[in-house]
Amino acid sequence: MALVVYWYDFICFGIVGVAVFGSLYVLWRKEGAGKCNERTNYESLLVARPDRDCYAYAGVTPRGHVSSSQLWTSCWRGLHPLWLLALRLLSCTVLGGFLAWDILDYDASIFIYYTEWTFTLVVLYFAIGTIVSAHGCMLYYSTKPPSSDNGERDVEQSISTNAVTFTPKEIRASSIKLQSHYDQEAVLQRAGFWGYLMQTAYQTCAGAVILTDLVFWCIIVPFLTIAHFKLNMLMGCMHTLNAVFLLLDTSVNSLPFPWFRLSYFVLWSCCYVIFQWVIHACGFSWWPYPFLELSTPWAPLWYLCLSVVHIPCYGLYSLLVRAKYSIFSRLFPQAFVRPY
Repeated sequence: MALVVYWYDFICFGIVGVAVFGSLYVLWRKEGAGKCNERTNYESLLVARPDRDCYAYAGVTPRGHVSSSQLWTSCWRGLHPLWLLALRLLSCTVLGGFLAWDILDYDASIFIYYTEWTFTLVVLYFAIGTIVSAHGCMLYYSTKPPSSDNGERDVEQSISTNAVTFTPKEIRASSIKLQSHYDQEAVLQRAGFWGYLMQTAYQTCAGAVILTDLVFWCIIVPFLTIAHFKLNMLMGCMHTLNAVFLLLDTSVNSLPFPWFRLSYFVLWSCCYVIFQWVIHACGFSWWPYPFLELSTPWAPLWYLCLSVVHIPCYGLYSLLVRAKYSIFSRLFPQAFVRPY
């Protein structure tokens, strides 16, 4: 048994345990068995809620709500869903190729690193996103919203029935109201399991990519000299392209980014740490990251710092999303659409 437990290691166990149960509690309150708040219809990822349990009010949606249309539509007016599909397919193909290259060079044991966990999750996100976008494109061509002609025809029939005269401006307003009602129904249509899985992977990737790349470029490369570590083009690309493609997707997608899903990011990292504990308890002796070692008295401080650093990493990406809505909506008010 390679893992020797010291008294201060129980502090590390406690830090990870608090992080796990705290994250599960937040998810239970926000996406689980908590009450439907803000007076809206909401289906949880963990527990499906029937429509009759809550009431939907126009124009109001819960913070964590993900509509099915947000999964495959763009925040840019006039941008065809096929472009988002092409971006996700390209991202999945390129990143999947680098992941395959990495596995061929170092075999499956490379998954001992957090980088490969995160990189695989990013590939998985783009794979699910490609499938969802393809399905969305099929819906786009198969179902069309009520056109202006149909709206004007309905209004004209109402005019002839009630013998009331309307101006062309009023007719246009009626058709716009019909279109608005259609858009509202599309927004309130909740995403299913795979949609919420895609949303969860997206927000977990966001924090994990920031954490991985910052630790790699700011700590490991300049300060740590490890016998197993040698910077090459593959490693440089893997710690750069993951952020590049994810930011490109963020710049065009309509996915929400609520703060409470930081819990998924924390759970993801906790799973990796527990995985490290398990393989070391089974006889593995080498730690891929020195700050995860349990044999040093400084381990509790390292673990505490690692748990806290998840907040600024996730917050940085959340700040980028907020900047996207704030800056683009001001620079391109006619082209950019705020999805929520």
